[in-house]
Amino acid sequence: MTTRAVPARDAEGPWYHALDRKQWNTLIASNLGWLFDGFENYALILTVAPALSQLLPRTELADLPFYIGSVIAINLLGWAIGGLLGGVLADYIGRKRMMMYAIIGYSVATGLSAFAFSWWSFAALRFIVGVTVGSEWATGSSMMAELWPDRARGKGAGLMQCGLGIGFFLASLVWLFVAPLGNDAWRYMYLLGVLPALITLWIRRAIPESELWEAAMARRAEAKARENAGRTLSHEDQQLTKFTLVDLFTDRAARRVTVLALFMSLATTVGFWSISTWVPQFVGSLATAEGLQAARWASFAGMAYTAGSITGYVAFGFLADALGRKPVTFAFFLIALLLTPVLFFGTKDLTWLLALAFLNAIFSNGQYTWMPVWLPELFPTRMRGTALAVIFNLPRFIAFAGPLLAGTLIVTFGGFGWAAVVLSSIYVVGMIATPFLPETRGKPLPL
Repeated sequence: MTTRAVPARDAEGPWYHALDRKQWNTLIASNLGWLFDGFENYALILTVAPALSQLLPRTELADLPFYIGSVIAINLLGWAIGGLLGGVLADYIGRKRMMMYAIIGYSVATGLSAFAFSWWSFAALRFIVGVTVGSEWATGSSMMAELWPDRARGKGAGLMQCGLGIGFFLASLVWLFVAPLGNDAWRYMYLLGVLPALITLWIRRAIPESELWEAAMARRAEAKARENAGRTLSHEDQQLTKFTLVDLFTDRAARRVTVLALFMSLATTVGFWSISTWVPQFVGSLATAEGLQAARWASFAGMAYTAGSITGYVAFGFLADALGRKPVTFAFFLIALLLTPVLFFGTKDLTWLLALAFLNAIFSNGQYTWMPVWLPELFPTRMRGTALAVIFNLPRFIAFAGPLLAGTLIVTFGGFGWAAVVLSSIYVVGMIATPFLPETRGKPLPL
């Protein structure tokens, strides 16, 4: 694969001296896009129980964990579908434009969720939110990788990814104050989700389009012109004229990397949606057993867990630039596997449990950063958005069953602990696949 030359400033001085205003603006925009994604999704995790308690018939409340798992799974399925569509579109209509469409889409859909009148209308609206939220990540990750210098790319990806944790933290903090407002508190949370649409006004004027994407589109247009003129196409022209999704699986080198990365993504995704999302409710259930307010302690747990996530997201990026993508990714999978039983069985003391939630999240959620750090460096610009979208989102078509399975296991085992331990075995899949990907630390992006 062709790679771009490394600018001289990439190798001189502190890493942040290599950045200009537009690159910082790109980080801010990508971080905010992911922050709002995090707020929307964690708002669901925090509010799904009170929402369904109000929307479900009383005769169905005994099966509340099943319905919670169903709604989370439906949201995740929408995310998978939207993510695939958004990544492909980002390769054809541009990174910047797709980011703006995604933010506007999920802002409107989240606001509409406040008006759900039954559990199935709530689930349908959350599906739409998932579709629109899913289309943002691959776009922001591609843009960050293409605009930031080589030796700072991991740091930039970690700083972008931490937006998700900040969004989670803000959702927990807001819910702490909104939850006491009564039975309709969950509706107020979703009404607040309309606000992110305003950020697109700033993105439109402050963020440049990726020059690498523009160059790839120019090469694609030239190849298409030669094809239409009936001329014999070179191998590169044939790749450029293929639909990106077809190109991803017919190019031998790209296909091998894609398959390996899909297994790793599946491990990270199942771990998050089947284990991490239940932590606030787990802590809330222990608080209830002690006669304390469940919603309050669930908010505390959400804040502790997301503070750990933010720490993990940023730390992963800096560690990956210092030590390499491969060893850091493997270590995060391993430590997440070891810490899961510690979190769920280590203590029933709520204060210590918050500390364990913070520590666990550094590795269980922080491992997500391997994707925005490593994946853009493995694929050429012509298919980068599509590749990131496929790897990030395709596992959700399998992982969406994770919350359903988790809900069933919780009911079966009569608690959260053993369900989490059983599902945490998925991290082994990520540990097996990681060593087979090429190390890309400090290398220029493939053109």
